[in-house]
Parts: sequence; structure tokens; C-alpha cells
Amino acid sequence: MAFDFTNGFHDTANAMATSIATGALKPRTAVLVSGILNIVGAFLSTDVAKTISGGIVDDTLVSPATIFAGLVGAILWNLLTWLAGLPSSSSHALFGGLIGAVWVGAGSHGVHFDKVVDKVLIPAVASPVVAGVAALVATYLAYKLSARPRQDSVTRGFRLGQIASASLVSLAHGTNDAQKTMGVITLTLISAGALGHDAGPPVWVIGAAGLAIGLGTYLDGWRIIRTMGKGLAEIRSPQGFAAETASTTVILTSAHLGFALSTTQVASGSILGAGLGRRLAEVRWGVAGRMVLAWLITLPAAALVGGLAASVVKHGGDLGTAVIALVALALAGAIVAASRRNPVGADNVNDHHEVTVRTPAPTNVGTAA
Repeated sequence: MAFDFTNGFHDTANAMATSIATGALKPRTAVLVSGILNIVGAFLSTDVAKTISGGIVDDTLVSPATIFAGLVGAILWNLLTWLAGLPSSSSHALFGGLIGAVWVGAGSHGVHFDKVVDKVLIPAVASPVVAGVAALVATYLAYKLSARPRQDSVTRGFRLGQIASASLVSLAHGTNDAQKTMGVITLTLISAGALGHDAGPPVWVIGAAGLAIGLGTYLDGWRIIRTMGKGLAEIRSPQGFAAETASTTVILTSAHLGFALSTTQVASGSILGAGLGRRLAEVRWGVAGRMVLAWLITLPAAALVGGLAASVVKHGGDLGTAVIALVALALAGAIVAASRRNPVGADNVNDHHEVTVRTPAPTNVGTAA
């Protein structure tokens, strides 16, 4: 549930960043709508959950303690990248944490690397490219078809369209990302003998996961919303509509196929494509480069932390588990405290395109005598 909560506020930007940046929705309204639709989306499908619970790792070799260690790695990586305002993949943080923990706890044969390649790595490479190309073409067509009408009417029309398209992204996000926590809880129940092998998530698990991600979505995703809404590219209403529509199509298609892709990578690819699709639009390649770097190191970094946590848990038993829990709480508290030095909220999310961790040094203004 803690991971699902961090997933919610880490990924709010996937659905609502462009709508907030263009003024289609007020910030608080946007995150409320997104949170509710995340909960609804959690009930639409369980294919991705089954990929997690019985796909990437061998559920017969996994213990609840190992899963706990993997989640620690995922949660800490989510919080660290949230602090920096980097839209990294919380999905890949989860996969990395689980893979590292299972590898240490049960051996390399506990990880189904063929499934990792098919269901995780290939979609990770293909999905942002497909979404970006789709958004680029859609943006070009949107501007081409709306060149003659009055621009204020065009802007108003696309803003109304953005409300619908952003809502669909939120629904799709719940369908894809909430299932990942469902899969982890189901895997835990299977490993503890509470559910049979290859069982799907019970209804109470679906509801709990949907509620946790919905609450996280509503409460605090502003730092990454700023990066995705203002930091990647200069976005106007037609581009926002195109990006959100492309993201929805890719995410829902992958959920239907059981691909546990990163909705963050899909949404980021769509925003970059939309930025390139409008002539003379500003694309901030420095931010994009930092984001891609975060994508590349997310899975191995979370795997490293998950593996270290699993080692302590494996050799320390209940005491080791308690130590890991306390260390994780202390680090999480330190990250949250650091975010308060330069907070980003609903009132200032559109004020700038950068997220800083340290409070800027005061500027000394001297007067000539």
C-alpha cells in the first residue's frame, strides 16, 4: 500500500501535467478527477496483475520477507526521483526491487528473465517511441486542421477535449499501474499459502490498491507535474490533447495485452512528440536527457537496494526485517523533509519549469552611493 501510494503521487503528472500547464483544468480539480478515475480504472482489468504475480518471478520460491525487501527498494527510488522532480518509472522501480530481492533471496533461477525481456524491457523501449510518434503526427494534424478558425475558439475547443483525454489517461493509469500493486499483494498471498498457484487478485485487493493509488494521486504529485507540464516542452492545448490521446491508446492497448509498461515513459514520450509536432515549439533536451538517464538506471538501482535489503532480511531474520523497516522510514522521512525546503504545490506548479531541491541563495541587491 505504501508503494502504491508513492506510485500515485509519482505518476499524477502522467495524466494531468499538460492539462494543468495549458489551463484546461485547475490544479486541485485535475488531481481530484485523476484520483477518482485511478480507482475506477483499477477494476477494469487484472491482466497486468497476473503478469506480476505469476510472470517475472517464480512464486514458489518467493517469501513475504523477500517481497518486503523488494518493495523497500521501489519505495525509496520513487521518493528520491520525486524529490528531484524526475519522471522516472515507478513500475520499473517495482520490477527492479523485486528482481534484486528474489535474486538474492532465492537465486537467479527465481527470476524469469525471458518474461522480464518480453513483458518489461521490450515494452520499455517501444512504448515511448510509439507514443511519441503518435503524438507528433496527431499534433501536426491538429494544427493543420485548425489553422483557419479563430485561435481563441481553437484553444477553447482543445481545452475541452483535454478534459476528456486527460480523464482517459487517468482511467488507463489505474488500469495499468494499480494492477502492479495488486500483483505484488497477490504474489505475497500465494507465497504465504493464502491463495492457490496462478490465482488472480481478490476483490478486496483490487479495491485496496485502487484506493491507495487514488489517494496518492490526489495528495502530492506537484513536483513531477511541474517537470512534465513545463519542463520537457512548451505545450499548448492542441499538443496536450494529442499527447494525452496518444498516451491513452498505448496504455490501454498494453494493459489488454498484459504488458506491464511504464505509464511515465509513455506520457513523457507523448509530450516530447507533441513538442516536436508544433513548429518552432521549444523542447528542453537537457531535461529530457536527465529523464532518460533516470529511466536507464531505475531498474538496476532499485534492484541493488532490493538485493541489499533482501540480504539483510535473509541473514538477520525478524531483526533484519525490523532494521530494514527502520532504515527505510528514516530515509523516507529525510527525503520528505528535504522536499519542504523548496516546496511545489497547486499554487506555484506552473510558475517555473524546473524543480530544485535546495532553497535558492538570496540575491544581494546593492545600491550605488
